[in-house]
Amino acid sequence: MEEISWSDFEKVSLKVGTVLDVLDFPEARKPAFKLKVDFGEYGIKWSSAQITKHYSKHDLIGRQVVGVLNFPKKQIANFISEFLVTGFSDQDGHIVLTAVERQVPNGSSLI
Repeated sequence: MEEISWSDFEKVSLKVGTVLDVLDFPEARKPAFKLKVDFGEYGIKWSSAQITKHYSKHDLIGRQVVGVLNFPKKQIANFISEFLVTGFSDQDGHIVLTAVERQVPNGSSLI
């Protein structure tokens, strides 16, 4: 594994936001949801997330997620994803969301 410096880590804008809305995304090649997330001072942003195995739309509303905000926007089917939702693959390759232990202000940085 390649080591990085602290300044390399600081380049990644990892922020917490609260899920406001979740929509189905039938146009995606793999099962996914569209997430509308409030990142506080960084605004409300949309992302596609392949998290349908472990989460329902109802489970996600009000949940805080960790996103990478400084990747370029990415077109997925007919949708523009504005940030990357972070998570880990389980033993079957399904995504488990990165979680915060307690509620923190939207837009808080991972440090």
